[in-house]
Amino acid sequence: MKRLKSILAILSIAIFFFLGCSKSNDNPPPKTKTELLTQGSWKFDHATAGGQDISNTPQLTCYKDNTITFSSNFSGTINEGANVCTNPAPSTFTWSFQNNESTLHLSSPLFQGGSQDATIVSLTETNLVVSQLMTFAPLPPTTVEITFKH
Repeated sequence: MKRLKSILAILSIAIFFFLGCSKSNDNPPPKTKTELLTQGSWKFDHATAGGQDISNTPQLTCYKDNTITFSSNFSGTINEGANVCTNPAPSTFTWSFQNNESTLHLSSPLFQGGSQDATIVSLTETNLVVSQLMTFAPLPPTTVEITFKH
């Protein structure tokens, strides 16, 4: 009887450790917004204003081949592609999160006519969607939603 209790105790301990260890490896913690933003370069995908695709407007076409990289030290770089804008974005910038990580603040706008603050609509492993007020002369300021992809 004593031997049976010893075997059951050992089995119980083994099962406890086996189940306890396997659970911690099954569910890694979700990535932070900083990790998602800085895990690779972003490229302009498309932009909408008032539900209409404005990606092919003259003000935005030169940005389509740019890549934007956010670094974990809160700096960033913009690499112009072959289609260089008349008034290109700066090649370097600094960035920070504001408003409980719901706003992305940049030291200079990413787009001519854009603002330094962009509301984060969504941020995933593959997509960054931001919304910001942009001015395309002669039109009044318009809220534009911009999607970037890895």
